[in-house]
Amino acid sequence: MTSVAIVHEWFSKLAGSEKVVEQLCHLFPQADLYAIYADPEVVKNTPYLRERGIKTTFVQKLPLVARYYRSYLPLMPLAVEQLDLRGYDLVISSSHAVSKGVLTGPNQLHISYVHTPIRYAWDLQHQYLQESKLNSGPKSMLARWLLHHVRIWDYRTAAGVDHFVANSRFIARRIKKVYGRESDVIYPPVDVSAFTLKEDKEDFYIAASRMVPYKKMSLIIDAFTSMPDKKLVVIGDGPELSDNRARAGSNVTILGYQPFDVLRDHFQRAKAFVFAAEEDFGIMPVEAQACGTPVIAFGRGGALETIRPLGKEQPTGLFFDEQEIYAVTQAIEQFEGEQTAFSPQACRTNALQFSTARFRNEFQSYIKNCITGDHDLLCETATPSPTHETAAMNFS
Repeated sequence: MTSVAIVHEWFSKLAGSEKVVEQLCHLFPQADLYAIYADPEVVKNTPYLRERGIKTTFVQKLPLVARYYRSYLPLMPLAVEQLDLRGYDLVISSSHAVSKGVLTGPNQLHISYVHTPIRYAWDLQHQYLQESKLNSGPKSMLARWLLHHVRIWDYRTAAGVDHFVANSRFIARRIKKVYGRESDVIYPPVDVSAFTLKEDKEDFYIAASRMVPYKKMSLIIDAFTSMPDKKLVVIGDGPELSDNRARAGSNVTILGYQPFDVLRDHFQRAKAFVFAAEEDFGIMPVEAQACGTPVIAFGRGGALETIRPLGKEQPTGLFFDEQEIYAVTQAIEQFEGEQTAFSPQACRTNALQFSTARFRNEFQSYIKNCITGDHDLLCETATPSPTHETAAMNFS
C-alpha cells in the first residue's frame, strides 16, 4: 500500500486547477490534502473539500488573508516548506505557483502536476507589472526584487521533483525553458458530460471569461463594436466589467456573472465561441465544443491543442494570429465565409477526448508506471506515521 499526500496552493475559488485536485482526490480517496490557504466558505460549499478536510499553513491565520492571500506570495515559499510530509510514500503537488516546492526525502516519490510555472515571476513578469501599474517607482523596484528571489527559489526547488506532468504541450515547453526538465503531458479533466450537443445555432456569438486584463475580453468587445451587424453576448464578471459595459456597442450584450445553466444554454445556441486569451490549456473552448459550437481563438497556448483548425479534417474552429481588433474581425469574417465547414458533431467528438474519465485513466496509469519504475525507492521508504491515512489505490 502507498501512502499519499496531495498538495495544492490555495482554495479560493473552483477553477481548472481545483478540478484537477478534485479528480486526484477521487483517484486517492484516503490521501491527505494540504494547501497553503483554504477559504472556509469555499471548503464549506465544496463536498470533496468539506468531507476530506485540509491541512493548511501559517498563511491561513494572517490578517485579511481571505481578501489579500495573493499579497502574501513572498511568504508562500517559506509556508509550503513547513508542511511535514515525511510520512508519505507518494507526494503529488498541483502547482501553478509554489506547491512543487514542498520538501521531500530521497525515499519519497514526488510527482508535480504543473498548470504553469509561476507566470508573473517568469516570462509574464513584464505584463504583470504593467497590468498592476508597477512599471516604475519604489513599489516597482520592490516587486522586481521579490520576483527575482521567487525565480531563484522556484528554479532551485525543481530539483526536488522526481517527475513533472504538464497540462499541455505548451506548458511542457515552459517547464523545459524554466527548469531545464522534461515533462509528460496529461490534459486536465473537462466535465464534457455536463454539456450536451445542440446542432441548431442562432445568430449570435458568445464570449465568456473572468474580466481581467490577460483574458482580453475588452479586445473582443471592441472588435464586435466595430462590426455593428454582428451580435455578441458576453458572460463573466471581474474588475473590468464596468469599463467593458461602457465601451460596448448596442450590438454587444454584457450579462455579467451568470449561473452555469445560463452559460451552458448560450454555449449551445451560439454560432461560435470567441476566445482571445493565451491560456495554459483553456477549459472553456473545450466546453463550447462539447455543445457542438466551434471556436474562434487566439492562436497561442493551449488552444492550439484543443481546437482542430480549418485545413484539418473535421475542423472545430479557426485562429487569429494577433491580439488586435483587425485580427479578430478578419477571423469573424473568415468564419462566416466558411461556416458550413464546421460540424457540431465534429466539435462534440473533439471535446470528448478531454473528458474526466480520460484524465483519471491516464493519471492512474502514469502513477502506476512511476511507482513501478521507482519500486526500489518505495521499498526503502520508512513506515508512514500512524496519523497519515493510506491511499485506497494499491499499486503493488
